[in-house]
Amino acid sequence: MPTHRQAEQTRERIIEAAYQAILEHGIAGATTKRIARLAGCSEALLYKHFDAKEELFLAVILERMPALAPPLRRLHAAAGEGDLHAHLTEFALAAITFYTSTAPIASGMIGDPPLLGTFRGMLANLDAGPHLPIRILATILRSEQESGRIAAGADCDALASLLMGACYHRAHLSYFVDQAVSDEDYARAVVATLLSSTR
Repeated sequence: MPTHRQAEQTRERIIEAAYQAILEHGIAGATTKRIARLAGCSEALLYKHFDAKEELFLAVILERMPALAPPLRRLHAAAGEGDLHAHLTEFALAAITFYTSTAPIASGMIGDPPLLGTFRGMLANLDAGPHLPIRILATILRSEQESGRIAAGADCDALASLLMGACYHRAHLSYFVDQAVSDEDYARAVVATLLSSTR
C-alpha cells in the first residue's frame, strides 16, 4: 500500500503531466489517456486522485500556474508606502505572466461548453474565479485612495478592471502577434496612464 508521501508524489506527477499535455495539445488534446501515459500510470489511477478531469484541470491552474495571490499580498502590504507607480507596474507584470500562462486552459474551456459549465460549477462551490483578483485589487486601490495617493473621485472598481483588462489583453495578443514593446514598458505605460487619469 502506498505511503502518504508516495500518494502525494503520484498526485504531483499527474498534475505535471496534465500541465504538459495542455501546453502541448491544448485542452481538447489533454485526454486522460495522454495524461496517464505522460504520468507513467493507468487512467484508473488518475481517478483515485481526482474525481473528474475538471478537478485535475483546476489543480493545474491552482498548483502549476503562476498565482496572483502573492503579488496581490505584496501590493496590499505596500499600500500607502513607497512608489505606487512601481508597485502597480510590478503587479501588472505578474498579471500579464499569469494570464499568459492560463490562456491555453481558459481558451480551451471557453471552446468546450460542457467542460466550461462543469468548471463554472466547481468555481462557484469553491467561491473562486477570475473576478476575485479584480475585487481584491479594487480594495487595495481604495486603501491607496484613503491615503491620498489616488484621487478621491476615482472609481477604484473601474481602475482595477481597466488594469486587469489591459494585462489580460496583452497576454492574449502575445499568442497572435509579436509585441512592439516589452511587457515591462507596456505595464509601466498602462499604469502611468491610469494613475494620470485619477489626478
